[in-house]
Amino acid sequence: MNLLDGRVALITGGSKGIGKEIARTFSSQRATVYIIDLDEKALNETKEEFANDGLEIATFKVNVCDKEKIDDTFQQIANKHGNMDILVNNAGVIRDNLFFKMTEEDWDTVMNVHVKGSYFCSQIAQKYMVREQYGRIINISSTSALGKRGQANYSTAKAGIQGFTKTLAIELGRYGITVNAIAPGFIETEMTKATAKRLGLDFEDLIERNKNTIPVGRTGKPADIANAALFFALEASSFVSGQVLYVAGGPRT
Repeated sequence: MNLLDGRVALITGGSKGIGKEIARTFSSQRATVYIIDLDEKALNETKEEFANDGLEIATFKVNVCDKEKIDDTFQQIANKHGNMDILVNNAGVIRDNLFFKMTEEDWDTVMNVHVKGSYFCSQIAQKYMVREQYGRIINISSTSALGKRGQANYSTAKAGIQGFTKTLAIELGRYGITVNAIAPGFIETEMTKATAKRLGLDFEDLIERNKNTIPVGRTGKPADIANAALFFALEASSFVSGQVLYVAGGPRT
């Protein structure tokens, strides 16, 4: 299908997990896709994997906390295509610990990547979107925004992303730009594998433990989030903005 034909999309943290699946989905819908990430090896592997599947993407090694590099990268893309239509703020890290043991570095690292990174990327991308009077900004939040033991930093960042989303929707709507967020529940990714390791659990045991708490009776896959992102990215979704969609197999809020 060609639901995003002619659109230019950029996904941060796109070399693995949810970001990678969003890139795959957008590319399969004929978007021109760019992914940025810090992991150069994963970027190269993803680009090769997609090429083997007949999908073409372009990659940049960029830190979302480096405003100057973000500005330069986005300008290169906009200069080449004349527009930047879709931004997915997906880049993220975890530094889990109980609050009384959480270090300032743990706190700052998570806040910088999730919140400051989304701020930098959105502020720069919206310049091109406003010029074209069209844009889609999709932020990745989390059900952890509702609170989760051992994730005071991550939960705070993801709750902040939701407020950020709603405010940008108010400010940018008049320019044809929609801003929405997706709050994934338990999704089987490298990040949740890291959580299992932190808890001293086998990953399959963690999956089973979570499956029993999810109304639909299964844990999520990256494709579940990519499908939600595709909905928000569509031109036809122009009257949907400022929303937080919980993709968690059942109600969360």
